[in-house]
Amino acid sequence: MGIFELLTFILLSLVLILVGVLFLKKNIEHELVPPELKNNPSYDVIMTELTPLISFTNAKGGIKHRKYEIEIDKSKNFDSEDKIIFSDVEENGEFVTDIKIKKEKPLSDKTQYYWRVRTIGPGELKSKWEVSRFFVDTESDDHFMDLTRAEIKEIEVSGGYNAKNIIDYDDPGLVTFWQSPPPGKKEHWMQFDFGKPREVTRLWVLSNPDDADGWLKDFVLQSSIDGKVWDEVKRIEGNDTFRNIIDFSPVETRYFRILIKEFIGYAAQINEVIIYSTGKPAIPDVPEEDYVLIIGNEHNGFTFTDLKKYIENLGYQTILLPYFEASLEMLNSLNKKPFAIVLSGNNADYPNLPMFEHNGEFEIIRESFIPILGICAGHQFLAMAYGYSRARSMGWSDITAIEPKTKWAHIKIFKKDPVFEGIKNAFTAPEIHGWAVVEPAEEFEVIAKSKYIQVQKSNKRLIYGIQFHSEIDVPYNEGKKFIENFLRLAKEKNV
Repeated sequence: MGIFELLTFILLSLVLILVGVLFLKKNIEHELVPPELKNNPSYDVIMTELTPLISFTNAKGGIKHRKYEIEIDKSKNFDSEDKIIFSDVEENGEFVTDIKIKKEKPLSDKTQYYWRVRTIGPGELKSKWEVSRFFVDTESDDHFMDLTRAEIKEIEVSGGYNAKNIIDYDDPGLVTFWQSPPPGKKEHWMQFDFGKPREVTRLWVLSNPDDADGWLKDFVLQSSIDGKVWDEVKRIEGNDTFRNIIDFSPVETRYFRILIKEFIGYAAQINEVIIYSTGKPAIPDVPEEDYVLIIGNEHNGFTFTDLKKYIENLGYQTILLPYFEASLEMLNSLNKKPFAIVLSGNNADYPNLPMFEHNGEFEIIRESFIPILGICAGHQFLAMAYGYSRARSMGWSDITAIEPKTKWAHIKIFKKDPVFEGIKNAFTAPEIHGWAVVEPAEEFEVIAKSKYIQVQKSNKRLIYGIQFHSEIDVPYNEGKKFIENFLRLAKEKNV
């Protein structure tokens, strides 16, 4: 081979190597995906603290040893002087990564924030940005809403199917929906009949939580006494969210209508509408004897498990109160106070809920000296009452009933406590949840854990939170004595 041929061969080899490197880099870039920003905060939720924990689901696929770049700003262009930057953030969980807003540079109250995250690989490799937003309002969960759910007697729609899905107020109902006839006209309506005139002042509307397909863009709220002549209550234009909390001046009406002028996608989608009246719920009648107040945290106000029946089988009287009717004022107005309060679990995704309905429950958690036990979601609310970001999705669901025995959570007790009397260390118990507490409030300490926080306890009051379900009757429930022990301690405190 001559010099010319050798040089040609070397040159061609270098070209092929360069092409291969570029091809490999392009493939790696293609595989380098951003994380999902649907954990906490998810899109348009209200954060209730100035130094929240920001959590996101780790990127999937691609390369190992990823890092992240995070930007948080008041400007959606991420170009303001207030922009907060976190660089070279390493994954700090198997499924979820989080960063904490520093006290030295807190967020501003009553402010819309935009945030974005991208994955960083070796060299210059970077994924595209994943973008979301949230709102900060530290006063939004301070007090009971002073509203009641307006009972809807009838619902009528201009077309489409499953209109009843709009008012099926239970946890599964948050994902069922009404859809307008596709791909029909842009203007549709839904009409609500209260059966008699009543004063209304707030509207909660939930649309497609997965993507923008079906979101209402332009719509008008209308009222009518006779269902024939309609008055405009409020006009919404350029809506760009799936969850709307709409306040308006109180209006006396029997009929209420949402007139949809324009929507995104091929058909309008509404998962839920709740209309609120001014005023406060009636004070419930309570027994003259000692009793346990159960706050039902299912979206319909009931409990996720047979919690009421379980406590009654222990020999205690109970009163079940829907969470959206609970408040510190109501508790203080009862003829006889309960000797204990139990906060039930639920089966809902918090971003799909009107969380302001829990404000009264949060008041009780923060200020009552009556013994409290939070179970599952109730346990998470003990933390969220001090900041919405203190609980989050784990990135996986722990459901003991469908898992092999080898994957059951083993709960390790870290601190001796009378509430664990008769419970071995470590123990197993039923789990049915996808969220967990990650940052207890300052008043609380962790006294038992598995892979996540299982039991927290107040160091000032008789308050406990448990992630597992002590009340579920299955052979492997080794934590069954927990509720019994708690109620005994609560009863002794009231002697």
